[in-house]
Amino acid sequence: MAGPLRVILAKPRGFCAGVVRAVDIVERALAIYGPPVYVRHEIVHNTHVVSELAGRGAIFVDELDEVPDGAIVVFSAHGVPRAVEWEASRRGLDVIDATCPLVRKVHHEGQRYADRGYDVVLIGHREHPEVTGTRGQVNGPLQVVGTAAEVEALSVRDPDKVAYITQTTLSVTDTRDVIAALKGRFPAIIGPDVRDICYATQNRQQAVMALAALVDLVLVVGSPNSSNSNRLREISEQAGVPARLIDGPEHFDPAWLTGVESVGLTAGASAPERLVTDTIRALSAVRPVVVKTLDGLEETVRFRLPERLVEAHAPAA
Repeated sequence: MAGPLRVILAKPRGFCAGVVRAVDIVERALAIYGPPVYVRHEIVHNTHVVSELAGRGAIFVDELDEVPDGAIVVFSAHGVPRAVEWEASRRGLDVIDATCPLVRKVHHEGQRYADRGYDVVLIGHREHPEVTGTRGQVNGPLQVVGTAAEVEALSVRDPDKVAYITQTTLSVTDTRDVIAALKGRFPAIIGPDVRDICYATQNRQQAVMALAALVDLVLVVGSPNSSNSNRLREISEQAGVPARLIDGPEHFDPAWLTGVESVGLTAGASAPERLVTDTIRALSAVRPVVVKTLDGLEETVRFRLPERLVEAHAPAA
């Protein structure tokens, strides 16, 4: 009979400050203004979070033409193109912007480069909402590359005036490879190294690398469309440790534990901690578990909410 299963929890894991802020924005908007509150796209890429908010009166839409005139609409944490902002203004929609401040920082960096006459290269996944938003925020020549191999196909006006920015949820290792290829092709290129990859993404990637060295299997709690969750799975696999991305405990397969003595458990930046707890419960239903938490960084970053939600939520004097 198999002995107790060692379960090691990554630290940090789960919600980052940008996700906490975005979810809090929708929750406070519902509490202050009442439902419905419309949200353009998923507020964050997690099916459980979206489902819970929908149950409280949030209505998730693909585009603004699904939002009635004058209604409250929240822009997701991934950011939106300027054209969406203009359309919301033209329609008289009451916008609450939940764009992550670190994503907004990338928008500003890209525009500063464009204003100085640089061709901008955005390192990222073309179809990701964050990349779509960033492309639509930079007014000037901008091209997207996802891999080092794609760098050769870039065409720029002046090879001495090229700059790059990055999607915030990428793998640090893969991004460094793309940056190296860019520097090889355009020696004068300027950019932020990997600093545009958000602190929370980097912290979770470092934690899963440490975790992978200690376990036989890594479980990453996160939705399939979560970029940062997929990167955690890939990082474990690159370290030679099998990894599974699960949306929640309902997707855990007990057969995965065959021959496994230790499981590492982490969660993407948009996955709530309760899903980690529920996954431990699912593991314990198969075998007795011994749980410990890996030493890691204590994240203290907090992002301020929009003033209107802070003031309306403040207790009466």
